[in-house]
Amino acid sequence: MNLTPAAVILAASLSLAAAHAQPSSHTAHHEPKASATAPMVDGEVRKVDKEAGKLTLKHAPIPHLDMPDMTMVFRVQEPAMLDRVKAGDKVRFAAEKVGGQYTVVRIEPAP
Repeated sequence: MNLTPAAVILAASLSLAAAHAQPSSHTAHHEPKASATAPMVDGEVRKVDKEAGKLTLKHAPIPHLDMPDMTMVFRVQEPAMLDRVKAGDKVRFAAEKVGGQYTVVRIEPAP
């Protein structure tokens, strides 16, 4: 069977495309699923954006996300979380990377 160079290139391209379409177990290890066991960290609410479903928090380090203390915007897992906080509130919260985005999965007033 004689294959032209174009046929060989086409076959190789299709093979690579199929390999990229297959989910990789390697990728699955890099994105934790939202869990109720994520550690709680201290934070302060800087901004509540109900329309966007986002919360700006100044927070302590979040070791499991390899994140130092900083101020950043998080998505919230449940829009109702935004009704329970306002700018200036001291909170404890848990965050996870969900769907490629840093997301608050639990939040409560700081003691």
